Amino acid sequence: MTAYPTPKTAMVLAAGLGTRMRPLTDDRPKALVEVGGRALIDHVLDRLAEAGVEEAVVNVHWFADRLESHLAGRMTPRIVISDEREELLETGGGLKKARELVGDQPVWVANIDSVWIDRANALADLAEAWDPARMDAILLLARREGSIGFEGAGDFFLEETGRLRFRGDADSAPYAYMGVHITRPQVVDGGPDGPFSLSPIWRRLAEEGRLFGRVLDGDWMHVGDPQARDEAEARLKSGTSSTGA
Repeated sequence: MTAYPTPKTAMVLAAGLGTRMRPLTDDRPKALVEVGGRALIDHVLDRLAEAGVEEAVVNVHWFADRLESHLAGRMTPRIVISDEREELLETGGGLKKARELVGDQPVWVANIDSVWIDRANALADLAEAWDPARMDAILLLARREGSIGFEGAGDFFLEETGRLRFRGDADSAPYAYMGVHITRPQVVDGGPDGPFSLSPIWRRLAEEGRLFGRVLDGDWMHVGDPQARDEAEARLKSGTSSTGA
């Protein structure tokens, strides 16, 4: 298989209100809630930097000034702000607004509420599997069983080819999207003005056979509320895998 360059740019989705994380988000954005002594956004940015990302576009909305001030202290990756103070645009709308900032080459897109312990380098594995000739997006997945902070029925079935199928009418699916993917940024160009989600785009790509996935070899912690934050912090303290989150 042809090896393609690892994306050097990332879009980090940090503009959410963090409603489920209250009261921890009463005075700060969710991105600045700390787990293991570090802000959630720093966990993600450090991972991306290790994966070779040189520039991260971060969207801001809730307590935007505080988040910008925090990010001003980072040197790697370089931080570019996508300002959503006037309107929260969701995942698809946020990426579309930032299109001129992220450019036309494949990009990482990352949420800020995932922390994980690797047994193998998840982002390197995802980048190695990326093949724009066959894919428009490749999602990092976690096994639903054993994940911390995730109580849903799962999102996807994974075929032997690596293609993804949505759970559909099934009672459950074995894999959940864990908050990081690589995509062609052009996938949002046809989206509406204003807020919209990436999910309908992924459903179309899945039908076209252009949505792929790779499974994390490690422990995923979805930090969505205060209880999950406490559980994630305890897991990090007891973690014995080769790489910390």
